[in-house]
Amino acid sequence: MSAWITGLGVVAPNGLGAAEYWDATLRGEHGISRIDRFDPSGYPAVLAGQVSGFDSAAHLPKRLLPQTDLSTRFALAGAQWALEDAGMDPAAAPEFGTGVITSNALGGFEFTHREFRKLWSQGPEFVSVYESFAWFYAVNTGQISIRHGMRGPGRVLVGEQAGGLDALGHARRALRTGTAAVVTGGVDSALDPWGWVSHLAGGRISTATSPDEAYRPFDPAARGHVPGEGGAILILEDAVAAADRGATSYGELAGYAATFDPKPGSDRPPALRRAVELALADAGVGPDSVDVVFADAAGAPLLDEIEAQAIRSVFGPRGVPVTAPKSLTGRLHAGGGPLDVATALLAIRDGVVPPTGHTTTTDPAYELDLVFGSPRRAELRTALVLARGKHGFNSATVVRGPHD
Repeated sequence: MSAWITGLGVVAPNGLGAAEYWDATLRGEHGISRIDRFDPSGYPAVLAGQVSGFDSAAHLPKRLLPQTDLSTRFALAGAQWALEDAGMDPAAAPEFGTGVITSNALGGFEFTHREFRKLWSQGPEFVSVYESFAWFYAVNTGQISIRHGMRGPGRVLVGEQAGGLDALGHARRALRTGTAAVVTGGVDSALDPWGWVSHLAGGRISTATSPDEAYRPFDPAARGHVPGEGGAILILEDAVAAADRGATSYGELAGYAATFDPKPGSDRPPALRRAVELALADAGVGPDSVDVVFADAAGAPLLDEIEAQAIRSVFGPRGVPVTAPKSLTGRLHAGGGPLDVATALLAIRDGVVPPTGHTTTTDPAYELDLVFGSPRRAELRTALVLARGKHGFNSATVVRGPHD
């Protein structure tokens, strides 16, 4: 069984829709700016990757607006765009033949913050009844499923930055059990004051005030990352079912694996390398078959070194081009991995590796062939995408072009 990716729906700080995002990424245009949802002056960090120009009313039915957090609106718009891109009408599929499996790491922060303010300042009778589900991590899966009548497998994966790749892996598992197509991927948004405090509590946020200097993975000047919002929703289809309806494939989800790091203080090594090896084995390819790696790119020296060591140990010193275009958007939590998968498929399609934005040099000790400065032309067939979540989550996926 092969799993084809036939549709892309991108909501990113530097572009709405896959085409706009891809063009901006190749031009090196970032979406990082001073937070404008509230006054961040009193906080130690002030920069975020913010989605601008997104008009919820233009993309959602009016009845859904009072029910949904911004992250759910992103998910619904992304799902609609992905279905349109795939040329798929779920209503034409068997009743239980399509499903929805997404990831979300932050829930409906903005919605909940607003309702808490009502509770404390006005009283419980003013709290929206929709708070009962709008805050929940699974709400994106539920709302997409309801809107499109997709009554097959419905799941949600929560694994911080790694969860989006886990959703794709579980979607492929659903195809193997007979589901014809799955809407999958992830989005997140938490750029209200309460959500911002949760980002800061993680202790890995850059306090730089210049967007060009705040998030520079693998650079000796790296001092943390910039949080962002958005992500990508993808359509994953059984290859036979997709071919039968005449769908066009961006590529195949060929391999997936997840591991968990040992507890702090353990003498066992981090488990990212193991995730890479398992994903390659699952795809049935060796390191020599991988043409580019889309790194997790934490932007913190110790975490960058751990990832560089994992890549170096599998591929050899400077053995494969590595890139991290997420430095243009910020780290999108559950949305980061699916957006990297979408980016990898577009890179394979066009034969070009997008650059790592804002990084101007790399620590020689990493021994990475990091692509930065400008895009690099290359014949690409297979890409490895990595993602790590706080507290030990590691996920890896292998995607390859439709010509293989």
